[in-house]
Amino acid sequence: MESEIMNLIKVCLSVVISLCYCYRIGKSVPPGTTRLLLFLPIICYYILVPLSFSSVHLSGTLGFFLAWLANFKLLLLAFDKGPLSSDPLISLSRFVALACLPIKIQQNQPCPTYIVSSHSSTKTGKTPPSDLLHGSKSSSFEADSCKQNLFSKGPNQGDGTTLLGYAIKGVALGVLVKIYDYSESIHPTIIMCMYCFHMYFMLEIILAVVAAVAKSMLGMELEPQFKDPLRSTSLQDFWGRRWNLMVTSILRPTVYQPTLKMATKVVGSKWAPLPAVFSTFAVSGLMHELILFYLGRMEPTFRMTAFFLLHGICLTVEIAMKKNLTGRYRLPRFLSGSLTLAFVMVTSLSLFLPEFILRGIEAKAIEEYAALGDLLQSLTSSFSGIFITNLRI
Repeated sequence: MESEIMNLIKVCLSVVISLCYCYRIGKSVPPGTTRLLLFLPIICYYILVPLSFSSVHLSGTLGFFLAWLANFKLLLLAFDKGPLSSDPLISLSRFVALACLPIKIQQNQPCPTYIVSSHSSTKTGKTPPSDLLHGSKSSSFEADSCKQNLFSKGPNQGDGTTLLGYAIKGVALGVLVKIYDYSESIHPTIIMCMYCFHMYFMLEIILAVVAAVAKSMLGMELEPQFKDPLRSTSLQDFWGRRWNLMVTSILRPTVYQPTLKMATKVVGSKWAPLPAVFSTFAVSGLMHELILFYLGRMEPTFRMTAFFLLHGICLTVEIAMKKNLTGRYRLPRFLSGSLTLAFVMVTSLSLFLPEFILRGIEAKAIEEYAALGDLLQSLTSSFSGIFITNLRI
């Protein structure tokens, strides 16, 4: 564990230095192929970094932060797009934080008139624009982010998890880890359901801690990465507005929007979101396979990709049905929510989670929890001994 921590410190320093280089390139080299070629060595380095760790927590986290998010942000920056190019006067410290951390600055820009009018129309009885009713992914993302800014009273209100909520999830995560000691006496299906909540709680807590550190150091108001996914009423609601929104926001400009632009020329604007959504899920599946390889170091089976392709197909069908029905038929909220969560849970148990168990990742994670506990206990004993010795002196 100590060697992993020392390696992490070295990697953090190298990442900061490499991002300083990217910051300078972004300021001095025009966007295009030349800037992309200058970024390629850093992109390749970030792909290799997670392989230098044996810890599943460190390799998985760095794979997500660097090999996926940071690399996608640099690819966008190469063509003067994405979060790193949104502010031409961005400081170096803010650039580094936005590049390597899964954070997104809270936007407080005025909303387009049609979005404001679409909200008021629900009270006046007027019909909002058709793209909002049809549920196209691009319009729903824009409307959702603007509505959050319009109707939330503060950064800690709305659908984001409260401090108490994080505390409860932290306690629940600890309880789950303790229950794993008795896993031999528990049905495998129940264990896999526990893994579902384990991964959700752990991911949300990690992202929340990172966001809190970035907020305190840089003074940035950040958007929440989860918005109570257990309250989702559809797959579009789950993936587009509630689950791991950092991934959603980075896949949109890198995959969804370019595919949407090309598909519009072929099938028209009405149906172009369908191949764009499917392509987005396909890329997400491949990136999850990469993260899984970092965790288990085994040849991929592509069941993880199948999970995301299945969800991509089902979400495409859902959007197509919304376009055809145009709000004429709507399931009760409790029923649509129950069906959505049941589908996510069943597909996770059959395609997503078995990949972790096949590679023994959950066993490695539990061993790391125990090693971390021993390390903290050792440090606590050492500091206690030093404190008592000083008191005696």
